[in-house]
Amino acid sequence: MEKKDIKKVVLAYSGGLDTSIIIPWLKENYNNCEVIAVSGNVGQADELEGLEEKALKTGASKLYVEDLTDEFVDEYVIPTVKAGALYEEYMLGTSFARPVIAKRIVEIAKAEGADAICHGCTGKGNDQVRFELTIKAFAPDMHIIAPWREWSIKSREEEIEYAESHNVPLKINRETNYSKDKNLWHLSHEGLDLEDAGNEPLYDKEGFLEMGVSPLKAPDKPTYLTMEFVKGVPVALNDKKMSAKEIVLELNKLGGENGIGLLDIVENRLVGMKCRGVYETPGGAILYAAHSYLETLCLDKMTMHKKQELAVTFADLVYNGQWFTPLREALSAFVDKTQERVTGKVRLKLYKGNIIKAGAWSDYSLYSEEIATFGEDNVYNQADATGFINLFGLPIKVQAEVDQKLKK
Repeated sequence: MEKKDIKKVVLAYSGGLDTSIIIPWLKENYNNCEVIAVSGNVGQADELEGLEEKALKTGASKLYVEDLTDEFVDEYVIPTVKAGALYEEYMLGTSFARPVIAKRIVEIAKAEGADAICHGCTGKGNDQVRFELTIKAFAPDMHIIAPWREWSIKSREEEIEYAESHNVPLKINRETNYSKDKNLWHLSHEGLDLEDAGNEPLYDKEGFLEMGVSPLKAPDKPTYLTMEFVKGVPVALNDKKMSAKEIVLELNKLGGENGIGLLDIVENRLVGMKCRGVYETPGGAILYAAHSYLETLCLDKMTMHKKQELAVTFADLVYNGQWFTPLREALSAFVDKTQERVTGKVRLKLYKGNIIKAGAWSDYSLYSEEIATFGEDNVYNQADATGFINLFGLPIKVQAEVDQKLKK
């Protein structure tokens, strides 16, 4: 669309530095168009405080704040955990939050009769892809505005200067403006001293960590917890029935107190570069560990190994913004089939950043103590191994015999 034809824009609005200055920038550069701000609540808590006043003050005509927390956990987080999907150790906190937000933004844009959707993702990042692929999935003809790919601003410092010159209120300053993304699953930190891969993260500096403490400051006494799963879905914590969202929030508290879930990683971004980030995912780390622990009892060898193999593909799809694709849906169907017997309880011990296994139980357990015992048993005939090894090793034996003949 031509700029002159754009009268109404729906903006993915967080109230952070990028989207705060985008509102006046849109009005300056798109003929004083109407800007409708939309904030998807995926658990960023205090970041939503005062957002409406700020959005209206900076030029938006209205602000939608959409509670997406249950949908986020039930339809995006849990399916990814069930898949065991990790992207280079990263628990995908930003990645699977984007499709649920973008999907709701498209719904609002259609209801409002908007001409375009705008986002504040940079041209160097992954989020631009995640937002725009979701928009294409639900509104293929919608015009998309990405200011970072249009404006002359080149850095966060210049963004701050623009904000100050346009009287846009900010909660950050030039010294502490880590680039952060927060939701109920995680908190990411990028930029400043972290851009030098040789710098140790300031875990013990006051105010750096927000979801917990460093392992050095965690209690000297371990914390035990039990978690119950039904078909791969967490349903109870410490024998108390809870929703998946409630379990994640409680695990965040327990994990944060014990220094759990810190990850310092140099990851390979979708756009080609390597980027260093520090992630806090206390509850997520526990949930992944508990689910994986239970699967060791309930999944047969072939299914587990194939599932682990496909988890890499699943993680790539989530990381690359391809949630709404036939392949992701097909993989989720496979995962759901594997989870039919992943039902039971696990006990974990949390201690100074460590998650220690402390017991697992399931009526569907394939583990047989009677078969596996090193003591006397009446169910396993060890003599059977002779024939098995002879057949299993036959190709190796034949190859060796042929090689010996060729050497003569």
